[in-house]
Amino acid sequence: MLRNLFNFLNRFKVQFYIFVLETTRSHMEGIKNIIFDLGGVIYDLNHGLSHQAFRALGMPGIDKLFSHSGQSEIFDHLEMGLISPEEFRDHIREIGGKDLSDEEIDHAFNALLIGFNHPEYFDFLTDLKKDYRTFLLSNNNAIHYEYIMDQLERDRNERSLSPYFEKDYYSHLMGMRKPHPEIFEEVLEEEGLEPEETLFIDDTLIHLTTARGLGLHTYHKKQEENLIEIIHTILGKKPNN
Repeated sequence: MLRNLFNFLNRFKVQFYIFVLETTRSHMEGIKNIIFDLGGVIYDLNHGLSHQAFRALGMPGIDKLFSHSGQSEIFDHLEMGLISPEEFRDHIREIGGKDLSDEEIDHAFNALLIGFNHPEYFDFLTDLKKDYRTFLLSNNNAIHYEYIMDQLERDRNERSLSPYFEKDYYSHLMGMRKPHPEIFEEVLEEEGLEPEETLFIDDTLIHLTTARGLGLHTYHKKQEENLIEIIHTILGKKPNN
């Protein structure tokens, strides 16, 4: 009896997976454009490493000001290019009450930036451009951007992600950031994209909520998920098609 129940549950799981897959693909029919987030989607992050690094500098409360789920106004302003890296560092010194060097602050702030741990994504993104209009929309800042570009140059002898997208957008260069609707509206308008034909992939739920409110299709990328498998599952796009 238990074996029969086990077999039934396994069959149910398979049928349920097929149902979800077919429903998702049907929901995504008509997609012509894909907007990707960078950190947590294409590029690996670990905010906990920055928290540890700041605590080591004598700033134990940094996780209350800066995390994946939210951050203080100072970090928002840096991501919108409203303050310079120099002004940001001065704010950090003031908050922590520490006479920290620029290098110490940058080292702790950049500790969360793990790297491009899936080099296979680059070829896949290049291939994806043949069938879809693809874009990058990243909440970023001048300090992190330089560090990421340095990594890219070391890893791939390139200093831009532009070859992998029709256009790459960064919050600190646009003067706005996710989840504000204006940043999505600017990309849609500038590129002539229809929301109902556009898929947005991000690892932060509040960003996806705004995008859905504007009529975009969305997918919440979890840390353990592989981007190639996600695209294959929801759009039927296989590597090297």
